[in-house]
Amino acid sequence: MLYGAHCYLLTPQWADDQLHHLDKARELGLDMFELSVGDDVIFNAHATGRHARALGLHLLVGPGGHWPAECDLSADSATDRARGLEWHKRVVDITAELGAVAYAGATYGHPGVVKKRRPPADEFARTAEGLHALGEYAAERNVLLALEPMSHFRTHMVNTPDQIMRLIALADHPSLRVLFDTYHMVTEVRDYPSALRRVAPLLFAVHACENDRGKPGGGLIPWEDIFRTLQETGFSGYIGLEGYNSSIGDFAMERGMFHNVCPDGPEFIREGIGFLRNMEASTRSSRK
Repeated sequence: MLYGAHCYLLTPQWADDQLHHLDKARELGLDMFELSVGDDVIFNAHATGRHARALGLHLLVGPGGHWPAECDLSADSATDRARGLEWHKRVVDITAELGAVAYAGATYGHPGVVKKRRPPADEFARTAEGLHALGEYAAERNVLLALEPMSHFRTHMVNTPDQIMRLIALADHPSLRVLFDTYHMVTEVRDYPSALRRVAPLLFAVHACENDRGKPGGGLIPWEDIFRTLQETGFSGYIGLEGYNSSIGDFAMERGMFHNVCPDGPEFIREGIGFLRNMEASTRSSRK
């Protein structure tokens, strides 16, 4: 398994003067570093990618900066769905220029948009159509798309492993994978091993977050069960820490995190990755 962390644990916004965080990530023993992009995140993707490659650090890309609400592959409006496809294509271009391993997130909809209604009969089908088109575009640029189910507090579209597998089957494109977030799933599933087995054939990465989005360990997430299942299913992909540094002004609060779970980004990463690697080792040895 390969371990990583999100840039938001170290900086509120990626830019050309942030390359030193890649050095810090490598110093902390990371294999992967996740960047969030958006219309307000301006940087030289080629320079960032070159620096990461020189360090032997893999990059993962997700949306996190400004993402216009009307750019939504699941929207009722065909115009907004088309806008969504064009917006995501631009992110795929950035991902390709970075040389990143994948573009990951809840790209099937728009996080924060929760439509409290009975889903229209064609909602999944039209979303799948957009994902297929995006998959085609991404494949031409050697980019994988990892789709992330999210809590029903963040999206009405895809909350469970069953839903994401159904949507991917409808989209029917080999570029599509799954990102499993332990924090989001705490409100959506009762059995983490069953949930992981459901997505195992397409599982690309895991966001390893405690139930309060703090560093893993000491909370409600059943880490031993998770790692046993990952090993039983032959998972060898990315496991990344995700959170918001609560020592950088009001950054964490502006992101909706109102308690101080990450007052020290490097320490969060050091302790979190240490816990995860120890859990991998202990569950592996207990299987022998």
